[in-house]
Amino acid sequence: MQQDRTILHCDLNGFYASVECLLRPELCEVPMAVCGDPDSRHGIILAKNELAKAYQVATAETIWQAQRKCPNLTLVAPHHNEYYKYSRLVNKIYERFTDCVEPFGIDESWLDITGTMHLFGGDGKTVADAIRRTVKEELGLTVSVGVSFNKIYAKLGSDYKKPDATTVISRGNYREIVYPLPVTALLYVGKAAAATLKLLGVRTIGDLAAADRTLLAQRLGKMGEMIHDYAAGLDDSPVKSAYEEREVKSVGNGMTFRRNLLGLDDIKTGAAALADTVAARLRHCGLDCHTVQVQVRDPDFKTISRQKTLVQPTHLAREIYEAALELILASWKLNAPIRMLTITGANLLPQGSAEQLSLFGAENNLSRERQDKLEHTMDHIRSKFGRDAISTATVLGSDLGIKNEKPIDRS
Repeated sequence: MQQDRTILHCDLNGFYASVECLLRPELCEVPMAVCGDPDSRHGIILAKNELAKAYQVATAETIWQAQRKCPNLTLVAPHHNEYYKYSRLVNKIYERFTDCVEPFGIDESWLDITGTMHLFGGDGKTVADAIRRTVKEELGLTVSVGVSFNKIYAKLGSDYKKPDATTVISRGNYREIVYPLPVTALLYVGKAAAATLKLLGVRTIGDLAAADRTLLAQRLGKMGEMIHDYAAGLDDSPVKSAYEEREVKSVGNGMTFRRNLLGLDDIKTGAAALADTVAARLRHCGLDCHTVQVQVRDPDFKTISRQKTLVQPTHLAREIYEAALELILASWKLNAPIRMLTITGANLLPQGSAEQLSLFGAENNLSRERQDKLEHTMDHIRSKFGRDAISTATVLGSDLGIKNEKPIDRS
């Protein structure tokens, strides 16, 4: 019989808030929350410390909702570059225990310690406790760790008890721990799926594990089969090696601005800044995008998504900006405020693999070559002097709170 794997899921507790408390230790003494825009009551809570949690302040609620619960809540703007830095440092610690480390977002990672745990005490709980202790001592951050025989149950374990805790979900106890949990606790079961499951009498993970797999497939397609197997503990997906090259499926950057975008000039400024970061990351990865996607959100959280296939794949900010602006102007009223804007390059392929001469002649090809050289020069300057070393005059002169932060991989 094949031996069970030992999988850990490590989840940094209140990550953004914890990093802010490291940067400003006085924040540890007060209820505090990191939010997208401290100056706006319509901003969103991104993270909170334990003192704020005691007031029932919740992630993703609006600032005004949080302040009703906790009038003395201290609001802090996010520092994403610091979060990326600490995320890398934490994952480097994980890699001391195994080379099978798979990040899942900025603050979570799976680890497969099956082949290495004998070096660190011989069992999953001992290794998990050692990781928690090391991260706390070296970085001042706390981690909740789930230990189990698959990735899905390990994640349920890290969610089960917080903060700074280890939960073991084994073959012997998983029915007692996992099955009573609400079905929404399971990875990828959102509100829509939960509503469908409720109509079938499925409310807990145990109900889902016992449900008819064929019926679930009829109602939810392949996803129904997948979440049934997740609930029953049948997930066998591997943890990817830290040294395994990750396939990048899309590259995007989104921003909640210091104030709403109003009118064409604001939209152009916001789109230009985002297109610049997306293009820079595409060049860094040696990729072109054949599709540009935009997502626009207003202050009431109404969101639209649009996309456009380009005539020629690109890694140029100018061309990504032009496509994104065309999409926005075709689908959004100029007098309607924009709270958040996201631009993404998708349908990726290796840079230059679809190179072709423009149908518009040599002059256009020469213009693209000049733009390419210009943007690569900007990359070089930023790599040498920092991301804020060079930008367009429009972005530098704006009051939208735009910073040249690391773009987001959406893969």
